Amino acid sequence: MRAAVVTTFGGPEAVRIVETELPEPAERQVRIKVTAAALNPVDAGVRSGVFGGEGKQLGLGWDVAGTVDAVGVASSWRVGDEVVALDHGMVNPLGTHAEYVVVDTDAVALAPRSVDAVAAATLPLNALAAAQALDLLEVTPGQSLLVTGAAGALGGYAVQLAAHRGVSVTALAREEDAELVRSLGASSFTTGAVEPGSVDAVLDAAIVGEAALEWVRDGGAFVAVIPGTAPDPVRGVRTAAVGVSADGARLAELAGLVDEGVLTLRVAETYALDEAAKAHARLAEGGVRGRLVLVP
Repeated sequence: MRAAVVTTFGGPEAVRIVETELPEPAERQVRIKVTAAALNPVDAGVRSGVFGGEGKQLGLGWDVAGTVDAVGVASSWRVGDEVVALDHGMVNPLGTHAEYVVVDTDAVALAPRSVDAVAAATLPLNALAAAQALDLLEVTPGQSLLVTGAAGALGGYAVQLAAHRGVSVTALAREEDAELVRSLGASSFTTGAVEPGSVDAVLDAAIVGEAALEWVRDGGAFVAVIPGTAPDPVRGVRTAAVGVSADGARLAELAGLVDEGVLTLRVAETYALDEAAKAHARLAEGGVRGRLVLVP
């Protein structure tokens, strides 16, 4: 099968398409024939060596939508099931940017019924990260939450999920994204002018850091979206960073919210698998609203 990998670190030109053996599912695993797989900033990090693995072949891609093609022993899935999954891993030899991928059974969920596979492929990583970040924040109905990077994929899901829970959301984004973030459920909008101590919690999807921590009231909560980037706690503010984990049951809930119209899936552009380097170059340009998606 074909797969997008890196064997040396660098820019988009480091992405290679290789021929490799078809992976076989082990116990409690399934093989998915990939219909679509989203490209995320973490893939650029793998490509450029942020997570290590020098001298190895590193696969790219965490998100996948496709069809179960083979099952291992003790799997509850059946061949032909239309699914989505998170393939968690920064230094694995293969990822979801391939024609087939093997994932653990409990990382898989039925795909949303109301959207196609290209749109569904944008759900797993960013929606799970947003949901797990909100869990860490412990915001409750009626409380106030500020989301930085609210127009991005993760930030957008956080806005929608928090608003759905009855949380009052302030979206921090660029002026040209004001209409977008309000359509996602933000009750207020800012480009950066925030009163110190004015919100119960901050979800820092844009990695603003300590400056955003000042916006949280005493005893509030702050969560960053990249492990190791949370500032030290001050004034009784809890600080943490979400390290997204695969969770098929939670992913199934999120897929249900897509079908209910709570979550909006945004596809910016699609590329053939053979154009993976071109997709990386587009991601590096910035300003993408929605996800770039590879289609084998």
